[in-house]
Amino acid sequence: MSLRATARIVAERGGALPVLESDGPLALRRTGIRRPEAGARVTVVGAMTAPLGGDRLAIEADVRDGARLTVDAAAATVALPGRTGERAHYDVRLTVGEEAELRWLPEQLVSGRGSDLRMRTVVELAATARLVLREEQILGRHAEGPGTLATRLTVRRAGRPLLDQELSFGPGVPGGWDGGAVLAGHRAVGQLLVAGQEFAMKPVEPESLGPTACLVPLAGPAALVTAIAADARELRRTLDEAAARLGAG
Repeated sequence: MSLRATARIVAERGGALPVLESDGPLALRRTGIRRPEAGARVTVVGAMTAPLGGDRLAIEADVRDGARLTVDAAAATVALPGRTGERAHYDVRLTVGEEAELRWLPEQLVSGRGSDLRMRTVVELAATARLVLREEQILGRHAEGPGTLATRLTVRRAGRPLLDQELSFGPGVPGGWDGGAVLAGHRAVGQLLVAGQEFAMKPVEPESLGPTACLVPLAGPAALVTAIAADARELRRTLDEAAARLGAG
């Protein structure tokens, strides 16, 4: 039987979490020491194996005006095939208010062989909101091929489009996703998006961050780092270095 589960977080100024609702495999835990000036930290702890084929999971986070929230995870999310062969869905919906900050830093999403997952992330930013968002996809577990994975990240700032990007990998995906023009045999892909008022005053310049990563400015204001790597460790190192460079470490 497939799962339907939605976990919810509401963060308010001073580190308050009036809503922290876990559901099914999505267990949310408040972590770290509560300090009003630092905001709140929530860790996603997997309570069972998910997503499997046919599952529909969702996480919603609402960071209200003036609040600060960091969301991370205790372990990677591993997409696996289910008994029915159906596609799984994982939806993330994030809202960040005026003068608020969200640091969305999950662990890697691993596309296990035989799985089929569609992941959608939608972010609504107020005009003065700040966002640090990291996404990492690992195509296949050790010594195996990947499943089919489609991800879409849509970010709007003050109601206007900031970024709308879709990636698709794995069996059945057309377009030479594993060829030299896309992944070139790499099995880890990720991005780091940093949006904030600091980029209005001093936009970043486009540049290469080594042979398999690049930094580009976005209108909005924001900066986007995109990287591919041989494995999860190399990808994380690249994105961590980019975060430090952008003042988001």
